[in-house]
Amino acid sequence: MSTPTSVHEDEQAPAPAPGAIDRFFKITERGSTIGTEIRGGLVTFFAMAYIIVLNPLIIGTVQDGTGQFLGGGDAPDFGKIAAATALVAGVMTIAMGVFANFPLGLAAGLGLNAVVAYSIASLPGVTWADAMGLVVIEGLIILVLVLTGFREAVFRAVPVELKTAISVGIGLFIALIGLVNAGFVTAGSGTLLALGNLGTWPILVFVVGLVLTIVLWVRKVKGALLVAILTATALAVVLENTLHIGAKAPDGSNPNGFNLNAPTFDGVVQVPDFGLIGQFSLLGSFENIATVTVILLVFSLLLADFFDTMGTMVAVGAEARLLDAEGTPPRSRAILVVDSIAAAAGGAGSVSSNTSFVESTTGVGEGARTGFASVVTGVAFLLATFLSPLVALVPYEAAAPALVFVGFLMMTQIAGISWKNVEISIPAFLTIIVMPFTYSIADGIGAGFLAFVVIKLALGKVRAIHPLMWVASAMFLVYFLLGPIRDALGL
Repeated sequence: MSTPTSVHEDEQAPAPAPGAIDRFFKITERGSTIGTEIRGGLVTFFAMAYIIVLNPLIIGTVQDGTGQFLGGGDAPDFGKIAAATALVAGVMTIAMGVFANFPLGLAAGLGLNAVVAYSIASLPGVTWADAMGLVVIEGLIILVLVLTGFREAVFRAVPVELKTAISVGIGLFIALIGLVNAGFVTAGSGTLLALGNLGTWPILVFVVGLVLTIVLWVRKVKGALLVAILTATALAVVLENTLHIGAKAPDGSNPNGFNLNAPTFDGVVQVPDFGLIGQFSLLGSFENIATVTVILLVFSLLLADFFDTMGTMVAVGAEARLLDAEGTPPRSRAILVVDSIAAAAGGAGSVSSNTSFVESTTGVGEGARTGFASVVTGVAFLLATFLSPLVALVPYEAAAPALVFVGFLMMTQIAGISWKNVEISIPAFLTIIVMPFTYSIADGIGAGFLAFVVIKLALGKVRAIHPLMWVASAMFLVYFLLGPIRDALGL
């Protein structure tokens, strides 16, 4: 006699209905789980957390045209900048998750912050408030371009295989970032790059993290990237507390130390100071420098922001397998709207333009597929405003292996390019190599766009060039010639 069951043998119990979070973010629909999204969000945060330390070192150490440091003092205030950096990043990353439902983290953009510090704020007579006002203007202009459909239309005009090349180029770029950040690759003596000093403890942390990442990944261990980051961090903490390695100093001393921050424990909670928020002057720069100079500065910021995000969202979407047949991610307009607002918010928060981070691909590599991962990343940034001592425990060397490994994952997309078709393979090749070699996503995209147009012209295929590709290529031509243009105008 068979044992009674609540379900007939030829029937299956119905799957439990998805919860509100699952339905809102379409987690199950995209083949993910809440646990996977949480892990992916945390991995993205750990891969991006260095910006909380690095942004203050870039914009906090430069005096403006009046001799003042950011915040109005006569000495750097790293604590204020770090708190505002984490706050703006947290709010805008959560917004990306909620409104665009895309696993993309945002924070103060590297490269952009250096431009703001060294090319804008330091101009004679310009204040930090003036410089941040230009960042707000740039963000608002990009927002208008999104709302009018122009930014999205340019994105859709790019050939699919060129979008694939952008993704592959970003993969090589973030792999190089990881290798350089960890000190595994460094400037050589007589060469551009060389192998770093492998006999240091920080490099050991990186190597252990990378090997562990590979082993866990090939064995299909869930949370491989997160486990590797946390394990490498634990090793770094043990080494620092037993050997007192310290961090590399700006003056070049302690060359064998940790690259940015030594993983030392200095309490848990630190009350943040958000005094920088709102310290910007929207039109102040027009009173202190020539209008033509202002226009050129805004244009250079705008173009870098405009195309960096385009490349990043393609790379993240491709890694997450969320792109449509034309290589476009879902809700692309919402992604671009949030990113544009983030640019302006970075200026309003006095921390430089906020933009989408390619490090988000590490969370996607962990399995993140939805905006819930971004919410997790954003919440982690908000907690970091209070828990900055804990964030400082994760050194570059512990997070860098995730960047290198995700670079490999993104590199696999190169098979989608028709390499025998020189009309697309040459622009694709230039896009891929220029990104890591110039340390700029925008430069790589520009090289690919211009090569595409030149080749089509050489073959007499003018009609094959989308009108917006003409516009974008013309913009890049001006962008690449900004230096000579400034020299010619005596600016």
